[in-house]
Amino acid sequence: MPSVVKINVLTVPAEQRAVLEQRFASRAGAVEGSDGFEWFELLRPVEGTDQYLVYTRWRSEEDFQNWMNGSMKAAHGGGGEGGAERPRPAASGSTLWSFEVVQQSAPKS
Repeated sequence: MPSVVKINVLTVPAEQRAVLEQRFASRAGAVEGSDGFEWFELLRPVEGTDQYLVYTRWRSEEDFQNWMNGSMKAAHGGGGEGGAERPRPAASGSTLWSFEVVQQSAPKS
């Protein structure tokens, strides 16, 4: 069964870029222990767009769905710590793209 790739396309206004990157940095390690997780990258736009790409690769669609309905939902749901209000999202929009890996290669050793 091929791995699956999920790319979350986040529209991020220029004034929110540092906020978004800091939020991802503060959650570093949150997904790595998830069953079936294979890879993560946060891609910053260089020119011509205000869209960040959040790239994750999973062993299967089921593994991704289990993460979405488990630890990811818990991390993004509810209020802040101590009942505080959740901070305003850094992204003004979000779209999820889904792919199956049909070919891949790595550098020769």
